[in-house]
Amino acid sequence: MHIFNTPSGLVGFDGHQHRALAGLHLDGLLSSAGARVRAEQAFAQGEVVEAPGTLEAPLGTQEVWAAGVTYFRSRVARMAESEASGGGSFYDRVYEADRPELFFKAHPSRVAAPGARMHLRRDSRWMVPEPELTLVIDATGAVVGYTVGNDLSARDIEGENPLYLPQAKVWDASAAVGPAWYLTDGPLAPETEITLEILRGGQVVNADKTTLSQMRRRPDELARYLFSEMSFPVGCLMMTGTGIVPPDDFTLAPGDEVRIGIAPIGTLVNTMALAGR
Repeated sequence: MHIFNTPSGLVGFDGHQHRALAGLHLDGLLSSAGARVRAEQAFAQGEVVEAPGTLEAPLGTQEVWAAGVTYFRSRVARMAESEASGGGSFYDRVYEADRPELFFKAHPSRVAAPGARMHLRRDSRWMVPEPELTLVIDATGAVVGYTVGNDLSARDIEGENPLYLPQAKVWDASAAVGPAWYLTDGPLAPETEITLEILRGGQVVNADKTTLSQMRRRPDELARYLFSEMSFPVGCLMMTGTGIVPPDDFTLAPGDEVRIGIAPIGTLVNTMALAGR
């Protein structure tokens, strides 16, 4: 089931029709086990509605966390951008290590909704989108669903010094998730594709794709490490790393449209703008 967050409340979609999920909210949905069952019960009792137009980011007060260097392609890119600073070996080591790289990405107030603007840092000259499968994790630490994430990143800042990672990853509207939560009992198939298209002036200037089979770490493994020493009373969202990295001579520009698709979840679309403009 898909769950959309709209200005008038939650809307569910079972593949055939949309229904209002009256009385349901995202924080309550993830506060205990059984999110999908509760969503299906609300859907069965809900009024049939039109497909939602305007969407809000599909999260309540959940924090957004992220994992890094989970794909070989990301390992290669991180090592290359950090070579001059002597930090390249860090990324090689974390790719092979038992412990994953985990970091805080966004407070809900810093997450852009589907269709909304994301912000490019004014002190960066090398910015890229990072298309990522994003886990929906309940308060017990169980992965109950998925959404699409854009982990917008400043590669020049991260490459200058690995200790600059928070500045390379975290600022207003540096994350986007959507268009919906896809609640399901099991993991997505390894052949599931993640696609990226970047449009400039209506023309595609960069496109690529990968599959979940290229991800070195399992979603439940990443969730287990995140929850090992922290509690999340209303659950959280977790980006799982990227296997798509644009060429080194590419950087995002204001006005670019970024489209990230993951079937069967949907497509997340955002436009880039300079922060504070």
